[in-house]
Amino acid sequence: MSAAGRTCIIGAGSSGITAAQVLAARGLDFDCFEMGSGVGGNWRYDNDNGVSSAYRSLHINTSRQAMQYAAFPMREELPDYPSHWQVADYFDEFVDHFRLRDRITFRTEVTRVVPLDGGGFEVTTRSRDDGTPTTARYDHVVVANGHHWDPRWPEPGLPGSETFPGEQIHAHYYRTPDVLEGRRVVVLGIGNSATDIAVEASRVASGTWLAMRRGAHILPKYMFGIPTDHLTDSPLASAPWRVQQAALTTLLRLTVGKVTDYGLPDPGHGVMEAHPTVSDDLLSRLGHGDITVKPAIQRFAGSEVWFTDGSCVDADVVVYATGYKISFPFLDESVVAPSDNHVELYRRVVSPDVPGLYFVGLLQPIGAIMPLAEAQSHWVADLVEGRVDLPPSAEMRREVAAYDAAMRRRYVASKRHTIEVDVRAYLQDLERERRTRRIS
Repeated sequence: MSAAGRTCIIGAGSSGITAAQVLAARGLDFDCFEMGSGVGGNWRYDNDNGVSSAYRSLHINTSRQAMQYAAFPMREELPDYPSHWQVADYFDEFVDHFRLRDRITFRTEVTRVVPLDGGGFEVTTRSRDDGTPTTARYDHVVVANGHHWDPRWPEPGLPGSETFPGEQIHAHYYRTPDVLEGRRVVVLGIGNSATDIAVEASRVASGTWLAMRRGAHILPKYMFGIPTDHLTDSPLASAPWRVQQAALTTLLRLTVGKVTDYGLPDPGHGVMEAHPTVSDDLLSRLGHGDITVKPAIQRFAGSEVWFTDGSCVDADVVVYATGYKISFPFLDESVVAPSDNHVELYRRVVSPDVPGLYFVGLLQPIGAIMPLAEAQSHWVADLVEGRVDLPPSAEMRREVAAYDAAMRRRYVASKRHTIEVDVRAYLQDLERERRTRRIS
């Protein structure tokens, strides 16, 4: 055991494995627990952990160059936008390259984490094979259980939905389009999953309607023949965000035009003021008349789905692509209590009131999570080793409040924006934290 004590990592998805790699490289003692039989979390299709949201046709919406870890780049022969199978293979290669597989306890669920009065944590785990519980003490806990696994249904429930004779599913449980074939399908949402599922439905269903509470800007995966997110590595990325916004708005107008030209509602907000929806197919399917746009669902009446504009359709399937709740079933609400998907964390990592409790990957960037989780893990390792310190709790809470206020000014009010970050600015914040608070 190192002088820094023992660390428990919860989860071996994309955030948990980079935390494990960084701690291992520093020679720090840790245990990593994973509910499933393999690494990769949400990116492992039909993961036996029971909580993966990957559907069969899923591909990443950020390019591989933007998604890869600095410590282990993706192979050049992979496509710009790999499939979930290729991403899962990449995570396997990452774990095997750094010899981490034997450091991960698979088929084991963390059921309880209790902070101890004298410092540290009591962590209880349970084998998913025989149900055997085990309790151990740790000095630090890294929470990396992800935030795309606990489906959020419409709140409150839609009137009449309980008597709808057709099928209602959340996008979390969607896997293949056979459940949509030959049926009349309504998809609620305008995020990436909603548009992917609506596009798939439009190819096999007898009718497809895409309903939404508000509009969105649709970003193509390519602009001028290169992945759109490569713009983050251009000089434009270092400009003030209002300049970036104006430039991207102009580029979108030149490449795809206005979303209203395709029948979508005006977003009512500027580009980069909401998490982007990325799709190369949606606008084309709309232009061909294969998807009909509707406003939000108001109620159900038998098999009829009524919308807020007074129109209705007779439907067989309703897919709710309505997002996810942030959940920590192993933490008591007295320790951390997410409220409307908001979690009070200093620099989106550190609990101001529970020393030694860290969260990795609990953010939603305009870009990929993996490089940010890697940077967070380096800061966590600094804290575990005692290389850097933290400000007093009151100062951390002030930073959290200032961050929340800035997010309210920047982004549309929505539960999906409570953990939103700007990639470049956030990385600079972490680097500044590591540099200025270093203990000499």
